Amino acid sequence: MATNPYFNQPLAPARPRMFRSVIAKVVWTLVPIVSAGLAAAVPFVVAAVKGVVKPWLAITYVVGEIAVFSVAFAISPDPKDDSPVPGFLMVLLIITAATHTALLDNERITVGK
Repeated sequence: MATNPYFNQPLAPARPRMFRSVIAKVVWTLVPIVSAGLAAAVPFVVAAVKGVVKPWLAITYVVGEIAVFSVAFAISPDPKDDSPVPGFLMVLLIITAATHTALLDNERITVGK
């Protein structure tokens, strides 16, 4: 009796994973928070290099981070300025990057994968 070689093959190729453990997920999620948003795009660049997400997503985060910092410095170039908008933009960038970093291995999200 002949065996079919296709029965032992996986149905679909497995997508590369960003995190190997829960500790790695926590550390990568803390990168945008600890760096105060300066390294918000780093997890996405690493994920693009690993093949977890498409390169356009990493490029979008790099451009978005540069835009947020540029706007924040343009609004308040003087350290004595009391405008809350630059701080709000930075906090928004940090929260968005940390949330999206935590969702990199989520199977329900297909945008950019």
